[in-house]
Amino acid sequence: MPVSPSSSAQAARHVVATRLRDLRKNAGLTVVELARRCGWHHSKTSRVENAVTAPTSKDIRAWADACDATDQAEDLVAQSLNAESMYGEWRHQVRRGMKQLQDSVVQFFHDTELFRIYSSTLVPGLLQTEGYASALLSSIADFRGLPVNDGAAAAAARVERSRVIHEPGHRFVMLIEESVLYSQLGDADAMAAQLGYLLTAGALPQVALGIVPMATRQRPQWPLETFHIYDSNVVSVEFLSAEVNITQPSEIALYLKAFEQMRSMAVYGADARALILRAIEALH
Repeated sequence: MPVSPSSSAQAARHVVATRLRDLRKNAGLTVVELARRCGWHHSKTSRVENAVTAPTSKDIRAWADACDATDQAEDLVAQSLNAESMYGEWRHQVRRGMKQLQDSVVQFFHDTELFRIYSSTLVPGLLQTEGYASALLSSIADFRGLPVNDGAAAAAARVERSRVIHEPGHRFVMLIEESVLYSQLGDADAMAAQLGYLLTAGALPQVALGIVPMATRQRPQWPLETFHIYDSNVVSVEFLSAEVNITQPSEIALYLKAFEQMRSMAVYGADARALILRAIEALH
């Protein structure tokens, strides 16, 4: 049975609670002794260990100090914060329209220096043309049954926010599976324009566009869900029902490792252009 975002978030809270309980036990402390060292009632310790009460960052640091595990505090803090805010259901994010969702990240994009993006299904948003984006966002609005389909306006906003690519101070490493080039959105003209834009954008000095060929054998990494890494601080992972924002350092490290493996399989420059041109020819 599929796991809902809310139950998944609760599962993430239990992971944090279990780690805290294990710290206490490994330190040889009882619930009462841990509480005394931290300066709170022992019932609070029990509530935290049973994931009834979410610990604050201050609580976690005090807990780790009490268990002589200060070195684990920051990772636990990040994991706890991630558990509380990791799931952003799309139905909540788009309740004010698709355009508003595009506009909401403009400042975040301006503040990010290094974008690392892997997509196994679609052209990355930062490289989408208005026609491609309009077809995509309109279909999403229809699928979700939004009362107002503002896909066209959202597409224009997406293209506008993508101008960050041309601003100084940013670098972009984008990886896509070759199959993305053949997943047509919109009519043939819109798809041809999108593929043509990949040729242009991929030639920009601040953009490294890699394509993982379908003919790749003995892949060290299998195709994964679409994910974005922003300055090694946040990983955004896209699922059908929700967006997951990961801030825990150990999890970010896994996505960075996967990204590097994907990057080693990709082709660039003339080889990437050849794959795009082949996909354009297949449209006719």
